[in-house]
Amino acid sequence: MSTNQQTLLVTGASGHLGSIAIDWLLANYEGPIIATTRDPEKLSALSALSARGVIVRKADFDQPETLSEAFAGAQRLLLISTDAIAVPGQRLKQQTDALSAAVQAGVKHIVYTSIPNSEPGSACLIAPDHYATEELIKNSGLSYTILRNNLYSENLIPTLQQAVASGILGTATGEGATAYVTRHDCAWSAAAALASTTTDNQIVDVTGPEAISGSELAQIASEISGKSIQFVPLETAKLVEIFESIGLPSGLAQAYASFDTASARGEYAQTSATVQQLTGKSPTTLKQFLTDNKSAFTGAE
Repeated sequence: MSTNQQTLLVTGASGHLGSIAIDWLLANYEGPIIATTRDPEKLSALSALSARGVIVRKADFDQPETLSEAFAGAQRLLLISTDAIAVPGQRLKQQTDALSAAVQAGVKHIVYTSIPNSEPGSACLIAPDHYATEELIKNSGLSYTILRNNLYSENLIPTLQQAVASGILGTATGEGATAYVTRHDCAWSAAAALASTTTDNQIVDVTGPEAISGSELAQIASEISGKSIQFVPLETAKLVEIFESIGLPSGLAQAYASFDTASARGEYAQTSATVQQLTGKSPTTLKQFLTDNKSAFTGAE
């Protein structure tokens, strides 16, 4: 158990990543913990954390005037990137305001969840938000840990549901490979980085142990499901059409499809030892994750 008594703060604590990070901290950290959420309705859902000693506060990134008070008393802050990508510029404004509030509140170290290869030139359409936030963090005067999380294994479940049903895995990843990582491994890594005593500035990739291509993914899914699944490469424009046909607005359809384009260009193929280094455990392989979650995409136990 850690003996460091700095006050740690997790934003977006009622979300998928944040809630897992809080659980890790409660099991591994002895100092004060603050959990914030933008949704007042979710504050009650976090009330059980209060009984476990967690300080629960509202922090709405669209109300920047409230954030300094929400962040007050924290020395180290985990800024989980927001999901506001439907409106161009909204996420960057939210994160800019949150960073400014963190500085004003006296935070000393910030941990931020980014994506691999966020630099200009990325094929991913949401990369610029992350890169701009990274640059603001670098120039904030705070020490920082920037965690460039690879694509989540969990996000493959809807795609594989369709693949099992149709026998076809259609993606625009081409021959590119992706080092898929589980949300749990990312959350635990973020929590461990937050609980660390380090004040070194770091930018690290958070990945699974191996990069998997589309054809390899189809093979793994076939083996686990018992169904024959063929990988069919698509053009990005076709993938956008498919996303739009199921009701996604054009901007979101293009943003989601751009992850495949970036994968095709090798932007997500790099693996790292970050999960092992931060948490002391090996990252979960994609095959193991899909085996453990077989029923989620096959409908069979």
